[in-house]
Amino acid sequence: MSKLEKLLEKYAADIETVGEKLDQNLLRAVAKSCGPSIYRKDASLVAASDPKEVERMKQNFCIKKLGIKDTPRLDEGISEVLKSYKKRQKQRAVVYYLLVKRFKKGSVFK
Repeated sequence: MSKLEKLLEKYAADIETVGEKLDQNLLRAVAKSCGPSIYRKDASLVAASDPKEVERMKQNFCIKKLGIKDTPRLDEGISEVLKSYKKRQKQRAVVYYLLVKRFKKGSVFK
């Protein structure tokens, strides 16, 4: 089993704890879009309590990658996703997957 496959299993388990229906193909595409960062301990995690990290995620992923406008709705969505993913160490690929599902932007990865 490859490193990616092991990570995808881990991510799928986390997604189940949130109660989100898993789309394995979308999860794979989102994880691959994260590049090599998913294999590095620090880069693979989102520091949800760090406002600078959340702002970077908002600008670089939500606005630039997903094409979502910077509105209060975006901030609310990010906040909801981070609250729903109750694990202390939040996996970047899982957070990104949940954001894609929350904002119905799966077409970006097809």
